Amino acid sequence: MLAPELAAPDAPASLATLRAALADFRSNASGDRAFIHDARWQHALFKALPPKFEQVWLELVDRLESSALFSEESCSFSQTDLLDNLALVLDKAEAKLTASN
Repeated sequence: MLAPELAAPDAPASLATLRAALADFRSNASGDRAFIHDARWQHALFKALPPKFEQVWLELVDRLESSALFSEESCSFSQTDLLDNLALVLDKAEAKLTASN
């Protein structure tokens, strides 16, 4: 888990950090708290993208955080679907960053 002051200073590094954190969470190598912490502290990435990316990303992270309080069956959010959507946002963010360069 990265502390805010240790977060990657540039958008591509932040994107890589989020991809790794998401992969670790999916494989159960890290817990939901570690992923959620990392997911909220990638400010360099958010600053490099249009504001809508941060808004959508944080809404999905909020839902993931809520779903972590319940079992998969009792929550109105599918954790798998949320993780798939987070991966999709990362793909779109990467495409946007690539197009900007």
